[in-house]
Amino acid sequence: MPAFVAEADSSCRALWLVTEADAEAWTARVPLEHRASALAWARANAFKGERGRLLLLPRADGELLGAALGVGRLAGLAELTPAALSGAPERLPLGQYRLADRLAPAAATAAALGWALGRYRFDRYRSPLPPPLPVLVMPPGADPEAVRRLAEADTLARDLINTPAGDLGPVELAAAIAAVAHRFGASCRQVVGAALIEEGFPAIHAVGRAAAAEPRLVELRWGTAGPRVTLVGKGVCFDTGGLDLKPSSGMLLMKKDMGGAACALALAQLVMDAGLRVRLRLLVPAVENSVSANAYRPGDVLATRKGLTVEVTNTDAEGRLVLADALACADEESPDLLVDLATLTGAARTALGPELPALYASSDALAEEVLKSARRVSDPVWHMPLYAPYEEDFASKVADLANASASPFAGSIVAALFLRRFVGEATPWVHLDLYAWNSKDRPGRPVGAEAQAVRALFALLEARYGG
Repeated sequence: MPAFVAEADSSCRALWLVTEADAEAWTARVPLEHRASALAWARANAFKGERGRLLLLPRADGELLGAALGVGRLAGLAELTPAALSGAPERLPLGQYRLADRLAPAAATAAALGWALGRYRFDRYRSPLPPPLPVLVMPPGADPEAVRRLAEADTLARDLINTPAGDLGPVELAAAIAAVAHRFGASCRQVVGAALIEEGFPAIHAVGRAAAAEPRLVELRWGTAGPRVTLVGKGVCFDTGGLDLKPSSGMLLMKKDMGGAACALALAQLVMDAGLRVRLRLLVPAVENSVSANAYRPGDVLATRKGLTVEVTNTDAEGRLVLADALACADEESPDLLVDLATLTGAARTALGPELPALYASSDALAEEVLKSARRVSDPVWHMPLYAPYEEDFASKVADLANASASPFAGSIVAALFLRRFVGEATPWVHLDLYAWNSKDRPGRPVGAEAQAVRALFALLEARYGG
């Protein structure tokens, strides 16, 4: 069943959006013949417009008249965000609904997007399939193409992250990138196995060489004019920790360690789907950090594409190693903007929790540009400092630098500083340290994959290059 219909039918029910400030007055918008009973019903159920609270409104004959959805402490419906409606599809009875209030175009688009995102389900392995969900009449004034683009990109990222590593290794991740490239007429190439060493990606090869599926660097290119925008996504399809083996509890969610690659691919799809006037490049080092006789070891010194040598002090700090080669390759073309996304450190989650990606940027002005875009589309990130004195934490006595710090402090900052060593000083660079996962069930956000920072970054790119 589709998420939207263009026009209401005779069975369509109304959905009123109610702020806390409007909790006593919203029933004035209910048809006159039902107004008094709606007011009495709302009072009897102590409905105050609390965010996410849903009140089903019966008619006198017991049939459903419609529903009121609390949207919380907003000054008005013009401030609606996608989160306001994301929980509704799973909680409303099956049927067709229309928003009872006329919204400004931005609010209408946000409401429709929230509805679309809230319908996401990962049911690849479920039998029988869950029952269908209700549909919404596309709100007048909404941008249905924007809603479609954003919802499809979100689904792409979440499906990839949710898929177990047994069905999504480096080969399958590369195939997913190739499929997106084919859809939009982009080119796609892979550097696989021993060819990584021949073409100057020794760190990617070292991290992934112990796995059954050969490591690879996947490159997508699209567009022939405009600024160069390069995206890099960490594609560690499963992370055992290597010889510094994780405990079983630490491996449980490691299918999501390619979340950065999934989000980068979703962002690339958005750029192509919207036709932004850029020369887009996507680089994904796709590997599995496994254990076997030829696994890279603590104490090994690895070469990198940049020419820097890295002492391996922890094989579980593999993401920054594969990103190092990919970032150095990206930087060689002097892009106008370089963005990397990675599920890089647990330290970022300790500092900011699972819902706030850590944002690092080569300048405060660039960071503020990302923050403004994130606020505009309600896709939060948090600016963190590239505090240079912490670079001493990855100093090495046998190589140019170490891949991990012996200090228990500032792990996300140290990792970001490590990556910065592989990006030229003149390159505008943004690094997002993501979690890419919802760890608890909430309306519209079930436990499972989350496409973090994708809408925020697309809003930035659209504002810069959308015309």
